[in-house]
Amino acid sequence: MKKIFLLFIAIITTISLVGCGKKEKKEDNKLKKIKVAEVTHSMFYAPLYVSDALGYFKDNNLDVDIILTSGANNVAAAVISGDVQIGLCGSEQTIYIYNEGAEDYLVNFAGLTKRDGSFLVSRKKNDDFKISDLNNAWIIGGRTGGMPAMTLAYTINEHGIKNANVDTSIDFAAMSGAFIAGSGDYVTLFEPNALKLEQEGYGYVVASLGQLGGEVPYTVFNTKKSYIKNNPDIIEGFSKSIQMGLDYVHNHKPEEVAKVIAPYFADNTLNEVTEVVKRYMDNDSWYQTTYITEDGFNHIKEIIDFNGLLTKDAPYDKLVNNTYNHE
Repeated sequence: MKKIFLLFIAIITTISLVGCGKKEKKEDNKLKKIKVAEVTHSMFYAPLYVSDALGYFKDNNLDVDIILTSGANNVAAAVISGDVQIGLCGSEQTIYIYNEGAEDYLVNFAGLTKRDGSFLVSRKKNDDFKISDLNNAWIIGGRTGGMPAMTLAYTINEHGIKNANVDTSIDFAAMSGAFIAGSGDYVTLFEPNALKLEQEGYGYVVASLGQLGGEVPYTVFNTKKSYIKNNPDIIEGFSKSIQMGLDYVHNHKPEEVAKVIAPYFADNTLNEVTEVVKRYMDNDSWYQTTYITEDGFNHIKEIIDFNGLLTKDAPYDKLVNNTYNHE
């Protein structure tokens, strides 16, 4: 009798566990799947990875797949084609697409970083670097029309540097390799690439372009105008998730943030991730909220215009949607 009773309990337990498993799977099926194209994979985007790692997306009924898509132009192409639903890149790309006359143009709906995230790496060690040292220098600056190259050109002009050669002939993903191979006196790199070059003895970080260049809506999330109209619940949930990630990084120490995002950077040690997160924290890299201000967007247009690429005005009220954000 005892054996029969125990067998009965075992069967009931098994049925209960199977039932729980089905329930969990059913709940997972309720998550709305979206793909996000990131312009580069960098600790600069720590709040994004925090939102993913800590389940903030799932808390807002989203199943998010983050896909590396090097170059803002390629990110925009992926969003326009529908290969991904959301892009993470500089807002300049949305302006270009709007100026080309696209009907279903890209709209920026949530800010992430508020200044340039790249660091100036020198081939020679210079503990007393001054921006005037860039006079007559060859600087690998990124792709023509991309935010890194345009921000660099605008910044050195603002500081009175007239004779620097900003090289825009080298693809964004190839900049580090070109510098290692001998091109350039300086190169601008995001982390962890700048740290890697330092560790391997190929160069020395001498300045933060984010500190030199000031605040701009540097990296933002965008999607097609029609997608916002047809999927307001997804945009709202995504914006909330990113805000939760921003709140986390602003309320935790570099060591704590590094532990959360370390699995996304398997080629780096925890100490390296911590060092880079601290650099970005010290630079005040991230927005407090996802709200994109009109002043900030106008400054982006000013930078684009300085670089000769603003063919016509791109209205803030058309290219920025702050419906789900709060200042």
